[in-house]
Amino acid sequence: MPTDRRERGGMPRAKKPPAGPSGERQSDKLTEALRVDGYPVSPFTSIASRIIDAAEDIGLSAPSRIDYLHSVLCQVGLPRSKTEGESFERTSGNTSILIEAGKLWNGKEWVMQPLPYGTRPRLALVHISSEAIRTKSRVVEIGHSVRDFLLKIGADTSGHEYRRFQGQMKALAACSMRLGIGGTTIKSQPIERFEAWLHSTGQQSTLWPGNLELSERFFETLREFAVPMDPRALAALRHSALALDVYTWLAHRLHRVNSISGNRLSWENLREQFGQEYNDPKNFKKEMTKALRTVLSVYPDARVEDVAGGLLLLPSPAPIRKTMVPPGKS
Repeated sequence: MPTDRRERGGMPRAKKPPAGPSGERQSDKLTEALRVDGYPVSPFTSIASRIIDAAEDIGLSAPSRIDYLHSVLCQVGLPRSKTEGESFERTSGNTSILIEAGKLWNGKEWVMQPLPYGTRPRLALVHISSEAIRTKSRVVEIGHSVRDFLLKIGADTSGHEYRRFQGQMKALAACSMRLGIGGTTIKSQPIERFEAWLHSTGQQSTLWPGNLELSERFFETLREFAVPMDPRALAALRHSALALDVYTWLAHRLHRVNSISGNRLSWENLREQFGQEYNDPKNFKKEMTKALRTVLSVYPDARVEDVAGGLLLLPSPAPIRKTMVPPGKS
């Protein structure tokens, strides 16, 4: 058997680093950290193995591609859990998002969709945004079935996942967003065209459209404000909406910290930005700390310190170096 494992696309996968002077590998330290945070870390646990493998790869090699997300969505994300009502807003400083649920036509009637939430629409938005940036086109191919799309974003392809993911994509396609940037409001429905296939009987199919079309306004602002990220980190964090939010936030924020002494954020500040879903501040701090530790394992250049009453963000390189980003993107 070959000694080097390979990633998608046939790229050589980095071998594990040698043990340090104490005989302890970096993966051993990370395994123990995951155990402390409550992750099962047996050899058969996919989440722990995925995080450890990604941390090793990211520490030793550059990604084979770059993923992107709108800077506003990096700072203020979608709901992380099911949200009652037809609107949701999240604010951080002078940046805000307002999401309103919408309806989709099923061939016979308009059907109200819920607000999108959780990991699925986040991963979908990253994939759609990344393809739009790479192809410089508002029309994004997403595969010819739910399974195709799930494979594209590295998600579970089991039967029950089909229904959940399709439901979240319908919610995402139907919703409208208002993005607040400084004193500017951008009103946009990210997905302008969502086509469903029909059975020969004319009934609504459970299959999938071959492509989506982004609205012109969302596409324009995406091209201007896209944040480059490492797809291996996103794939490793796909089990947690909070971890995805923390990673995308740090990818956008850390390389913009100008003061050598850093920027201090109180737990109250952090809860306002990330903690709407938590009634108890102690629960939020516990979950945020857990998510942050996991994120830092796949963003090794991030400099974030736990200080009295909050976190200290220190100047750090972006997860994707500027030399890797194509001209016209930053």
